Amino acid sequence: MRSLSRTLLVATVVALVLVVGAGVAAWRHFEAFRTAPAGAPEDARLIVERGDGFATILGKLRALGVDVGHDLEWKLLAARMEALPRLQAGEYALSPALSPEAILRKLVEGDVVRYRFTLVEGWSMRDLRAAIARDPVLEDDVGGLDDGALMARLGRSGVPAEGRFLPETYQFVRGDAASEVLRRAADAMDAALAEAWSARRTDLPLNTPEQLLTLASIIEKETGQARERPEIAGVFVRRLRIGMRLQTDPTVIYGLGAAFDGNLRRRDLQADTPFNTYTRAGLPPHPIALPGRAALMAAAQPLDGETLYFVARGDGSHAFSRTYAEHREAVRRYQLGGR
Repeated sequence: MRSLSRTLLVATVVALVLVVGAGVAAWRHFEAFRTAPAGAPEDARLIVERGDGFATILGKLRALGVDVGHDLEWKLLAARMEALPRLQAGEYALSPALSPEAILRKLVEGDVVRYRFTLVEGWSMRDLRAAIARDPVLEDDVGGLDDGALMARLGRSGVPAEGRFLPETYQFVRGDAASEVLRRAADAMDAALAEAWSARRTDLPLNTPEQLLTLASIIEKETGQARERPEIAGVFVRRLRIGMRLQTDPTVIYGLGAAFDGNLRRRDLQADTPFNTYTRAGLPPHPIALPGRAALMAAAQPLDGETLYFVARGDGSHAFSRTYAEHREAVRRYQLGGR
């Protein structure tokens, strides 16, 4: 009887050792699975759609070439991290160094791929629309809308679209619509324009923020070197004060629209449109391009002086003149090669 009891004790101890050993081995295996690289290919992108279940996500990982292993290990890990109810949809960048735990953490934290869309100073709406159409990720939900319908969608019915979006870089994620990026850009322009209008000189010949925006758009198109913006603004402001026509080529080109072939001719300067500042006094009806913050502030705080003319030197800078005689000499020197 004593021999039997001893045998049972030994068997029990052996069983316990085996159980503990198996548990330790299982724990070590799980820890290795949790922390070891999951073997994702370089630059792999996991796209989790809304409504994707955990099994679907694991299937997408397998399709990308990730060494998923057994589903049970991922489920245990997800349960340990309390991840299942917190997984977020989106596009995720994977790399070979990421462990299963790191991958799940990305999905829990919503660490999605972010893209950038840059609005460039001086762009017209035509340029902006073309950039949206070219972007391979941004959802173009505005291509079928004219400018009026676009601004209505943005809650700005009756506001001209030209010049109403602040040139900056905006981040977005896959699935975002162009209209949402434009809404943020329009809000940013509203804020920048309000700031410039609040900081404006009180003696400006401008009655509304919209007029400042229009002037800033012309300054933007005329500026080749950033330091010249306030001086160019000063020329235009002085012309407006004395009732002198602005006579700026970019407004004429804008008025020609698709008819402009890249070569501005004398007949173009004489062709009357609402934007031809050679034939019409004052500012054009609305902006001709996207002005940046610096152009807005230049329009609000133009440089004092006496110059009324400027001509391009050919290197991005301009020669400024007080009189028409000085201006003609500058044109002869820089535009006609001294003839």
